[in-house]
Amino acid sequence: MNLFENIKMAIDSIISNKMRSFLTMLGIIIGISSVIAIVSLGEGGQNTITGEFEKIGVATIKITVKTAEAEKSDFITYKDVGQIKDKISYVKYATPYTYKQGTANSERKSKSAMFVGCNEDMYYIDNIELLYGRFFNNIEFEEGRAVVVIDETAAKSFFGTIDVVGNTINIGPTTSTKKATIVGVLKSQFGMFEGMVDDDMPAFIYVPGTYLDILYSTQSQISEMYIMADSKDNAEAAGILAKNMLMNRHGNRDRDLYKAESLMKQLDQINTVVGIFTAFIAAVAAISLLVGGVGVMNIMLVSVTERTREIGIRKAIGAKTSNIMFQFLTESVIISCIGGIIGLILGVSGAYLLGRLAGITPSVSPQIIIISIGFASAVGIFFGIYPAKKAAKLDPIEALRYE
Repeated sequence: MNLFENIKMAIDSIISNKMRSFLTMLGIIIGISSVIAIVSLGEGGQNTITGEFEKIGVATIKITVKTAEAEKSDFITYKDVGQIKDKISYVKYATPYTYKQGTANSERKSKSAMFVGCNEDMYYIDNIELLYGRFFNNIEFEEGRAVVVIDETAAKSFFGTIDVVGNTINIGPTTSTKKATIVGVLKSQFGMFEGMVDDDMPAFIYVPGTYLDILYSTQSQISEMYIMADSKDNAEAAGILAKNMLMNRHGNRDRDLYKAESLMKQLDQINTVVGIFTAFIAAVAAISLLVGGVGVMNIMLVSVTERTREIGIRKAIGAKTSNIMFQFLTESVIISCIGGIIGLILGVSGAYLLGRLAGITPSVSPQIIIISIGFASAVGIFFGIYPAKKAAKLDPIEALRYE
């Protein structure tokens, strides 16, 4: 009996027991679809994160002060930032960076807020996308004016609409807020997770660093700054030169207090974490494939029992043991492969559906498809060997007597 005859017999057997065959495939379908959806979304998420980082991080360097070892005179000043930008030819943009938590409120709403103190260069370094208005300028920064740029989620929460340029909100520590004018509204900082953000999430607000010093007068030390080099090739050199300038200006060259780190290195760390998390969830989902494999073995054992007389007849007319074994192994593999193909279709469809809800474009690579079908076939072979062997070893005389 050739391969095509085996395949035809296997398909006829599956069709004659549709419901039983479907239930047998179900474990394979669930396992394959889950693994494909999870891996595709994981890779798509990594690509999305990489794309966002590439927009801002290819030539961006974060410089930090080792605060545990620093004295008050070692912290970064606004003059340091200006000198680094003016004196280092590789540096295109430079901004101080201070982060504070507090409260923001309008007449309509009060909520917690995350304040980022910076200068106008943050607009370019952070690749900010404005929906309305503008970013605050250098004059407003130098004079410490009470102006802010908020994200669209906060605008909608505070005023019920997004175009809120010219409106005022109160910002600052919970115990002491001051009025500030909104000069710009930026696209949501939550990016691909925007659809999952609720109204109680903190507001994200950019503030001139000098005004943030007024709001938090007792916490005005600058321990971070960002610089953007004129090209990614000069980023590392720009970071080294900036560190050297800070050490020279503060006279602490012997203490190694400043650290320069590329944002792209942080991306590698994030991708590693996402990759591990995706692999772990995919491995958990793959357990259902083992359950599906046991189901395949179980149904093939039932099939062997039901077709004992057929096996006896085939052996009596000359079928070899290898022919019988190959027949049942082929049926097992076909059941697993059909389940794998259905799981593949459902997995890809599910990945794109969930991706649309989360704002992620899934990455369905050819390798995932090949591995999925190959794994389904391997499950069919592994769990079909025992039933096939059992069928092949049946005594033809005993098989013919079976009722």
